[in-house]
Amino acid sequence: MLLILLLRLKHLRDCILHAIKLGHRHFDTAALYQSEEVLGETISEALSLGLIKSREDLFITSKLWSSDAHPERVVPALQNTLKKLKLEFLDLYLIHWPASLKPGKYEFPFPKEDLLPMDFNSVWEAMEECQKLGLAKHIGVSNFSCKKLETILSTAKIPPAINQVEMNPLWQQKRLREFCEQKGIFITAYSPLGGKGTPWGTNRVMECDVLKEIADAKRKTIAQQSQMDNGTV
Repeated sequence: MLLILLLRLKHLRDCILHAIKLGHRHFDTAALYQSEEVLGETISEALSLGLIKSREDLFITSKLWSSDAHPERVVPALQNTLKKLKLEFLDLYLIHWPASLKPGKYEFPFPKEDLLPMDFNSVWEAMEECQKLGLAKHIGVSNFSCKKLETILSTAKIPPAINQVEMNPLWQQKRLREFCEQKGIFITAYSPLGGKGTPWGTNRVMECDVLKEIADAKRKTIAQQSQMDNGTV
Protein backbone atom coordinates (compact mmCIF):
# COMPACT_ATOMS: atom_id res chain seq x y z
CA MET A 1 0.00 0.00 0.00
CA LEU A 2 2.83 2.42 0.86
CA LEU A 3 4.54 1.66 -2.47
CA ILE A 4 1.29 2.39 -4.36
CA LEU A 5 0.94 5.70 -2.53
CA LEU A 6 4.55 6.69 -3.26
CA LEU A 7 4.12 5.84 -6.95
CA ARG A 8 0.90 7.85 -7.09
CA LEU A 9 2.57 10.88 -5.50
CA LYS A 10 5.55 10.65 -7.88
CA HIS A 11 3.18 10.47 -10.84
CA LEU A 12 1.30 13.53 -9.54
CA ARG A 13 4.58 15.43 -9.07
CA ASP A 14 5.65 14.60 -12.63
CA CYS A 15 2.26 15.71 -13.99
CA ILE A 16 2.45 19.04 -12.14
CA LEU A 17 5.98 19.72 -13.35
CA HIS A 18 5.00 18.88 -16.93
CA ALA A 19 1.97 21.17 -16.68
CA ILE A 20 4.16 24.06 -15.48
CA LYS A 21 6.57 23.45 -18.37
CA LEU A 22 3.62 23.70 -20.76
CA GLY A 23 2.62 27.04 -19.25
CA HIS A 24 -0.09 25.97 -16.81
CA ARG A 25 -0.30 28.48 -13.95
CA HIS A 26 -3.48 27.68 -12.00
CA PHE A 27 -3.54 24.73 -9.60
CA ASP A 28 -6.70 23.77 -7.73
CA THR A 29 -6.24 21.57 -4.68
CA ALA A 30 -8.06 20.87 -1.40
CA ALA A 31 -7.55 19.32 2.01
CA LEU A 32 -9.84 16.50 0.86
CA TYR A 33 -7.70 15.69 -2.19
CA GLN A 34 -4.60 14.98 -0.07
CA SER A 35 -2.50 16.62 -2.77
CA GLU A 36 -1.50 19.84 -1.01
CA GLU A 37 1.84 18.56 0.24
CA VAL A 38 3.04 17.16 -3.10
CA LEU A 39 1.87 20.33 -4.87
CA GLY A 40 3.88 22.44 -2.42
CA GLU A 41 7.00 20.34 -2.93
CA THR A 42 6.60 20.50 -6.71
CA ILE A 43 6.18 24.29 -6.66
CA SER A 44 9.44 24.54 -4.70
CA GLU A 45 11.12 22.28 -7.27
CA ALA A 46 9.75 24.35 -10.16
CA LEU A 47 11.20 27.49 -8.56
CA SER A 48 14.60 25.87 -8.06
CA LEU A 49 14.63 24.65 -11.68
CA GLY A 50 13.73 28.10 -12.96
CA LEU A 51 10.46 26.92 -14.51
CA ILE A 52 8.77 29.86 -12.79
CA LYS A 53 10.40 33.07 -11.60
CA SER A 54 8.42 33.53 -8.38
CA ARG A 55 5.42 32.33 -6.39
CA GLU A 56 3.45 35.21 -7.92
CA ASP A 57 3.62 33.45 -11.31
CA LEU A 58 1.09 30.91 -10.02
CA PHE A 59 -2.56 31.09 -8.96
CA ILE A 60 -3.19 28.56 -6.19
CA THR A 61 -6.66 27.57 -4.99
CA SER A 62 -7.44 25.31 -2.06
CA LYS A 63 -10.56 24.47 -0.10
CA LEU A 64 -11.83 24.18 3.46
CA TRP A 65 -13.23 20.69 4.04
CA SER A 66 -16.50 20.20 5.92
CA SER A 67 -14.85 18.71 9.02
CA ASP A 68 -13.15 22.09 9.47
CA ALA A 69 -16.25 24.12 8.58
CA HIS A 70 -16.64 25.37 12.14
CA PRO A 71 -15.85 29.01 12.99
CA GLU A 72 -12.96 28.24 15.34
CA ARG A 73 -11.34 25.76 12.91
CA VAL A 74 -11.28 27.82 9.71
CA VAL A 75 -8.13 29.90 10.24
CA PRO A 76 -6.12 26.95 11.67
CA ALA A 77 -7.24 24.80 8.72
CA LEU A 78 -5.94 27.37 6.24
CA GLN A 79 -2.71 27.74 8.19
CA ASN A 80 -2.26 23.96 7.97
CA THR A 81 -2.95 24.07 4.22
CA LEU A 82 -0.33 26.80 3.76
CA LYS A 83 2.18 24.78 5.78
CA LYS A 84 1.66 21.77 3.49
CA LEU A 85 1.90 23.93 0.38
CA LYS A 86 4.99 25.77 1.72
CA LEU A 87 3.26 29.05 0.88
CA GLU A 88 2.57 32.27 2.76
CA PHE A 89 -0.83 32.86 1.14
CA LEU A 90 -3.41 31.40 -1.24
CA ASP A 91 -4.79 33.25 -4.21
CA LEU A 92 -8.21 31.74 -3.54
CA TYR A 93 -9.68 29.82 -0.58
CA LEU A 94 -13.10 28.18 -0.92
CA ILE A 95 -15.58 26.52 1.41
CA HIS A 96 -15.58 23.13 -0.30
CA TRP A 97 -19.12 22.05 0.54
CA PRO A 98 -22.14 23.71 2.21
CA ALA A 99 -22.09 21.34 5.17
CA SER A 100 -20.28 20.81 8.45
CA LEU A 101 -19.03 17.41 9.60
CA LYS A 102 -17.66 16.03 12.82
CA PRO A 103 -14.03 17.24 13.06
CA GLY A 104 -11.16 14.97 12.09
CA LYS A 105 -12.45 13.17 9.01
CA TYR A 106 -11.53 13.84 5.38
CA GLU A 107 -13.66 11.59 3.21
CA PHE A 108 -16.28 11.81 0.47
CA PRO A 109 -19.01 10.69 0.24
CA PHE A 110 -19.33 11.35 3.97
CA PRO A 111 -21.41 9.24 6.39
CA LYS A 112 -24.80 10.79 7.17
CA GLU A 113 -24.22 10.32 10.89
CA ASP A 114 -21.23 12.70 10.70
CA LEU A 115 -23.31 15.53 9.22
CA LEU A 116 -23.84 18.57 11.45
CA PRO A 117 -25.82 21.81 11.00
CA MET A 118 -23.61 24.47 9.43
CA ASP A 119 -23.51 28.00 10.81
CA PHE A 120 -23.03 29.61 7.40
CA ASN A 121 -22.68 33.18 8.64
CA SER A 122 -20.14 32.42 11.37
CA VAL A 123 -18.07 30.19 9.11
CA TRP A 124 -18.08 32.89 6.44
CA GLU A 125 -17.00 35.47 9.02
CA ALA A 126 -14.00 33.23 9.76
CA MET A 127 -13.29 33.06 6.02
CA GLU A 128 -13.31 36.86 5.96
CA GLU A 129 -10.77 36.80 8.76
CA CYS A 130 -8.51 34.64 6.57
CA GLN A 131 -8.52 37.37 3.94
CA LYS A 132 -8.00 40.15 6.50
CA LEU A 133 -4.97 38.28 7.88
CA GLY A 134 -3.47 38.07 4.39
CA LEU A 135 -3.67 34.27 4.32
CA ALA A 136 -5.90 34.35 1.23
CA LYS A 137 -6.16 37.06 -1.41
CA HIS A 138 -9.70 36.04 -2.33
CA ILE A 139 -12.35 33.89 -0.66
CA GLY A 140 -15.33 32.04 -2.06
CA VAL A 141 -17.50 28.96 -1.93
CA SER A 142 -18.12 25.74 -3.82
CA ASN A 143 -21.32 23.79 -4.44
CA PHE A 144 -23.50 26.55 -2.95
CA SER A 145 -27.11 27.06 -4.05
CA CYS A 146 -28.81 30.46 -4.46
CA LYS A 147 -30.50 30.10 -1.08
CA LYS A 148 -27.25 29.31 0.75
CA LEU A 149 -25.50 32.20 -0.99
CA GLU A 150 -28.31 34.52 0.11
CA THR A 151 -27.75 33.41 3.71
CA ILE A 152 -24.06 34.31 3.51
CA LEU A 153 -24.69 37.59 1.70
CA SER A 154 -27.17 38.69 4.38
CA THR A 155 -24.28 39.34 6.81
CA ALA A 156 -21.13 39.26 4.67
CA LYS A 157 -18.73 42.18 4.87
CA ILE A 158 -16.69 40.59 2.06
CA PRO A 159 -18.93 38.83 -0.49
CA PRO A 160 -17.79 35.54 -2.05
CA ALA A 161 -15.64 36.18 -5.11
CA ILE A 162 -16.26 32.73 -6.58
CA ASN A 163 -18.81 29.92 -6.53
CA GLN A 164 -17.23 26.77 -7.95
CA VAL A 165 -19.92 24.34 -9.09
CA GLU A 166 -20.44 21.37 -11.36
CA MET A 167 -21.50 22.62 -14.76
CA ASN A 168 -21.54 21.23 -18.28
CA PRO A 169 -23.81 21.37 -21.35
CA LEU A 170 -26.09 18.73 -19.84
CA TRP A 171 -26.18 20.45 -16.42
CA GLN A 172 -26.16 24.15 -17.22
CA GLN A 173 -27.08 25.72 -13.84
CA LYS A 174 -28.92 28.60 -15.55
CA ARG A 175 -30.74 29.94 -12.48
CA LEU A 176 -27.59 29.81 -10.35
CA ARG A 177 -25.56 31.53 -13.06
CA GLU A 178 -28.10 34.33 -13.32
CA PHE A 179 -28.19 34.78 -9.55
CA CYS A 180 -24.40 34.89 -9.25
CA GLU A 181 -24.14 37.38 -12.11
CA GLN A 182 -26.63 39.67 -10.35
CA LYS A 183 -24.63 39.46 -7.12
CA GLY A 184 -21.22 39.92 -8.74
CA ILE A 185 -20.10 36.38 -7.90
CA PHE A 186 -17.98 34.74 -10.59
CA ILE A 187 -18.74 31.12 -11.52
CA THR A 188 -16.01 28.55 -12.07
CA ALA A 189 -17.07 25.16 -13.40
CA TYR A 190 -15.81 21.73 -12.44
CA SER A 191 -16.54 18.50 -14.32
CA PRO A 192 -17.07 20.36 -17.62
CA LEU A 193 -16.79 16.96 -19.32
CA GLY A 194 -19.55 15.52 -17.14
CA GLY A 195 -19.44 13.41 -14.00
CA LYS A 196 -18.56 10.09 -15.65
CA GLY A 197 -16.62 7.88 -13.26
CA THR A 198 -17.38 10.03 -10.20
CA PRO A 199 -19.65 9.39 -7.21
CA TRP A 200 -21.96 12.25 -8.21
CA GLY A 201 -22.87 11.61 -11.84
CA THR A 202 -22.56 9.76 -15.12
CA ASN A 203 -23.29 12.43 -17.75
CA ARG A 204 -21.56 11.43 -20.98
CA VAL A 205 -20.94 14.93 -22.28
CA MET A 206 -18.05 13.91 -24.52
CA GLU A 207 -20.25 11.34 -26.27
CA CYS A 208 -22.95 13.82 -27.30
CA ASP A 209 -22.98 14.09 -31.13
CA VAL A 210 -24.77 17.47 -31.19
CA LEU A 211 -22.19 19.04 -28.88
CA LYS A 212 -19.37 17.58 -30.95
CA GLU A 213 -20.77 19.11 -34.15
CA ILE A 214 -21.04 22.55 -32.53
CA ALA A 215 -17.52 22.38 -31.09
CA ASP A 216 -16.02 21.15 -34.38
CA ALA A 217 -17.64 24.03 -36.24
CA LYS A 218 -16.00 26.49 -33.82
CA ARG A 219 -12.68 24.60 -33.86
CA LYS A 220 -12.88 24.05 -30.12
CA THR A 221 -13.20 21.05 -27.84
CA ILE A 222 -16.62 20.35 -26.36
CA ALA A 223 -15.42 21.52 -22.95
CA GLN A 224 -13.87 24.73 -24.30
CA GLN A 225 -16.92 25.69 -26.34
CA SER A 226 -19.46 24.99 -23.61
CA GLN A 227 -17.61 26.99 -20.95
CA MET A 228 -16.88 29.87 -23.33
CA ASP A 229 -20.58 30.09 -24.20
CA ASN A 230 -21.44 30.23 -20.50
CA GLY A 231 -18.76 32.80 -19.68
CA THR A 232 -17.16 30.55 -17.06
CA VAL A 233 -13.70 29.19 -16.38
